Amino acid sequence: MAEIIEMRNVSFSAQKLEIVRDFSCLFDEGKVTALIGPSGSGKSTVLKLSAGILVPDEGEIYYRDREIFSMSRQENLAFRRDSAMVFQDSALWANQSIYQILELPLLVHFPAMDNKDRGERIREVLGEVAYRRDLSIRPSQLSMGEQKLIAFARALMCKPKLLYLDEWTESLDETASRRLIQIVRRYKEEQSTIIFVCHDFRIIKTLADFLVMVVGGKFSIKVSREQMEEDEALAQHLEQGIASL
Repeated sequence: MAEIIEMRNVSFSAQKLEIVRDFSCLFDEGKVTALIGPSGSGKSTVLKLSAGILVPDEGEIYYRDREIFSMSRQENLAFRRDSAMVFQDSALWANQSIYQILELPLLVHFPAMDNKDRGERIREVLGEVAYRRDLSIRPSQLSMGEQKLIAFARALMCKPKLLYLDEWTESLDETASRRLIQIVRRYKEEQSTIIFVCHDFRIIKTLADFLVMVVGGKFSIKVSREQMEEDEALAQHLEQGIASL
């Protein structure tokens, strides 16, 4: 089984507080991996590091055997085109319209695409997530759930092969949550690589091929779906977010 992302001895601190410590992990291509652990354990930071959004203080992060922060401009642009992230807080630009927010990835990665094709792609993705409001409004005019839908739509805009999701069903009602889960399931069936953080163990059990436990900013254990299904005690420990193995 090939690895698509490798983290080697990665550490990261913010405001003099060490959040991730000597973290090493392989993420398998074409598989879904859930990052789990107690609240405040560093899961979201590990996710952002693996996506190349945060720069580690120590260690290296590789995408297809290329160290992310040593890539050429063209290599990095290709990595950014092939990957996308849904942030926990949605991270939508406050001074841009919804249309502009969704259009930007297409402008950056497909500069030859004309206005008509960009508009069609935007409408296609918005149909998938079932967003039906005016595209000329700004994020402040949306509910938290609607902002999450737009963040998810933005991540899908370039049809990524590597998808990072941070608490991606948070703030959504049951119907919208099920819809996004179905989209992720489709990407899984198409053998996209997905790495996500989620506190809902039902979603984790439904989608994840692997679970990686993060405790105190450190790698604790990586478990396959098969191992979890065969070992009820292990599954209970993972569900509780406790690595007492």
